[in-house]
Amino acid sequence: MSPEIITKANKWLSGSFDLETRTEVKRLMQTDPNMLTECFYTDLEFGTGGMRGKMGVGTNRINKYTIGQATQGLANYMKKQFPRATDMSAVIAHDSRNNSPFFSQVCADVLSANGIKAHLFSDLRPTPELSFAVRELGCNAGIVITASHNPKEYNGYKVYWDDGAQIIAPHDTGIISEVRAIESVEEVNFSANSDLIETLDDTIDRKYLAKVQSLSVDGFKEEKKKLKIVFTSLHGTGITMVPQVLKNAGFENVILEETQAIPSGDFPSVESPNPEERSALRMAIELAEKEDGDLVLGTDPDADRVGMVARNSSGELTLINGNQACALIVYYRLEQMKTAGTIPANGFIAKTVVTSDLISNMAKAYGVKLYETLTGFKWIASVIREQEGKEIFLGGGEESYGYLVGDFVRDKDAVISSLVLSECAAWTASKGKTLIDILDEIYLKFGHFRERLISVVREGKSGKEEIQAMMDGFRTNPPATLIGSKVVSITDILNGTVTDKVTGSSKVLGLPSSNVMQFTLENGLKFTARPSGTEPKIKFYFSVNLKASSNEEIREQEGQMNEMIAEVVKELGL
Repeated sequence: MSPEIITKANKWLSGSFDLETRTEVKRLMQTDPNMLTECFYTDLEFGTGGMRGKMGVGTNRINKYTIGQATQGLANYMKKQFPRATDMSAVIAHDSRNNSPFFSQVCADVLSANGIKAHLFSDLRPTPELSFAVRELGCNAGIVITASHNPKEYNGYKVYWDDGAQIIAPHDTGIISEVRAIESVEEVNFSANSDLIETLDDTIDRKYLAKVQSLSVDGFKEEKKKLKIVFTSLHGTGITMVPQVLKNAGFENVILEETQAIPSGDFPSVESPNPEERSALRMAIELAEKEDGDLVLGTDPDADRVGMVARNSSGELTLINGNQACALIVYYRLEQMKTAGTIPANGFIAKTVVTSDLISNMAKAYGVKLYETLTGFKWIASVIREQEGKEIFLGGGEESYGYLVGDFVRDKDAVISSLVLSECAAWTASKGKTLIDILDEIYLKFGHFRERLISVVREGKSGKEEIQAMMDGFRTNPPATLIGSKVVSITDILNGTVTDKVTGSSKVLGLPSSNVMQFTLENGLKFTARPSGTEPKIKFYFSVNLKASSNEEIREQEGQMNEMIAEVVKELGL
């Protein structure tokens, strides 16, 4: 063990830390030096959205003290931003993860100790409801204790600003500076002021449900009654809202995966509570097969993302990926408005740079403006705020299963998305078609796209260095060709440039700086490399676009497109 590790660990043996923490640090020092190093080799980074990490003792773990420091930093920043405010407030929510209620209380304690009123949800709530609550209560900020879909060992801390969106510049860097300025736990005020802590009743729940309900389309009533929906909350917060929303909208056949309806931070029935993975939806799919269900919906632990499985024309349950679900939401939304003649002249759709360009093609075809943002829904929320009062957000999302319709929430919302996708399925049934049929219809109208995501996990300090080396390699020695096709364009979002490799010309990219590289090939394939900001992995996004003139050609192209992606993956050594 390095002397630096020993020094940092020794500080955690003082009386400023509780007995349980001190005992665990001492045990690691005596019996597990490798784990001690992992717990202390760095300080858990408060990034541009907050923190996420494994729970445990140490500066590189989520615990009372790292949560406390983050909250003290937030409080210090709020005081500087609102120096004349005498009634600053924040709302705090948490998911079903282990220790989440405790961490939520720590946040309330620290905020109240700093003279900031803390509105505290009494029990687990979806993250999008927190976003709504910030706006509804007129709060200056919000905090959600969640690690989204990460394994059970993880927890996290997300910060929201007064518009109900996750923080971006300048607030992100401002809060980061305040957190980093805290040199010791002694600077954190944990002494709660109970007069400034309010436990929220069900008023916010009812208001949120009413707003979600306002998005429901009054149609396809018989199809809604008949549609069999199997829902799983994957032991998370979705159970508190999704079944009720679907029932209120007229869906009478909602079948719960009862085992997974029980909130639990151990996620006992899944390896990972990530609706992007078919394995997480396995039990719900099995239930759908047993009950002859038409649709499977599964929300992640904090209910901001939803996965979906639907039957095709042969009756087989088919996984619908994030790009496809986003396309269905946008298509359904625009088609309904087109039929009613209500597409606003100033309406817009928003997507991230790694989300399928199919969305761009759809927006163009309907005469709707398209905004493309950095990865992360906070950037879509930023566009909504910038255009507020000038343009109308119609819908959009990102390939990682996060979507939004309406603007009363400023984060991806699996509760809203579950409603819209269910109504899309009912509308589809009213046309005598399946959702897979509708996807084919979309591909024929707007272009056939096929996408794939590869995540390369690299844990710990060495893993972080390896990921950065990969990105450095793409910048210093970018590929000129892949699978025999020329690279015609390179986008480097970190440097803010788009380079045309055919002409040699470059142009400035109008996006904030981010460590992302994107390569477009002559054969219609595009791939993007992006280190995750929340997990120890680097993500590679692949997309192929071909033109199809029939359903048969779509089927024929699927194998070709998958093979193209597989060949690129192999050539890149992934």
